[in-house]
Order: sequence, then C-alpha cells, then structure tokens
Amino acid sequence: MDKEMCEITKVNEEAVERVQNQMPELTDLAQFFKALADETRLKITYALTIEDSLCVCDVANVIRSSNATASHHLRYLKDHGLANSHRKGKMVYYALADSHVKQLVEIAYEHSKEGACNEKN
Repeated sequence: MDKEMCEITKVNEEAVERVQNQMPELTDLAQFFKALADETRLKITYALTIEDSLCVCDVANVIRSSNATASHHLRYLKDHGLANSHRKGKMVYYALADSHVKQLVEIAYEHSKEGACNEKN
C-alpha cells in the first residue's frame, strides 16, 4: 500500500463542506502561476524584482534572446496581469504590475532555496 495514502476512507464531512463553501474561483490564479511556470518568463519577472523597469532590449540581453522573443514573453506577462509597459520615445519599458507580484516571486525564490537545503539534510 502507498505510504502517502490513508489506509481507510473516512471523510470529515464538516471540514469538506467548510472548504467547499469558502473555495473561490481559482482559474485566474492558475493562469497567474502558469505564466510564471515558464523559466524564461520567470527569469524576466525576477529581473524586474531587481530593476524596477527594463526596456525590451535590456530584457533580451538578460535572457540572452532576440528582442522579438523577449517582447513575446513580456507581452504574455502583461496580458496575464504580471507586468505593465510604457513607451518612452522609441523605447518600450516593462515593470512588474504591482508589489504583490514582486513579493510572490521573492517569496517563491526564498522557499525554493529552503527546499533545496532541506533536501540535502
């Protein structure tokens, strides 16, 4: 028998009902995390936790890609509410949409570092 499964089935109906009654629609949240699940987009997002604003050319150099590839990923992040853009003359600059995005990326990074340390012990 699987060590990760209960050996018997006994449902706590009250707990299940409480959770079901408080469970919000999570489709948008799933899309948010899906946007960050791509390593290139995560690198871009992390870069924007270091610098408040980067132009498409800067991002392309950070991720070592073409401007077109960087622009595609930045547009995806913008379309999913993680980034904003503004034009300055002939340049387009991107920034994180708000402090929540920055905090989530920073917290996730810290958690991943702790997880790596815990696995070694």
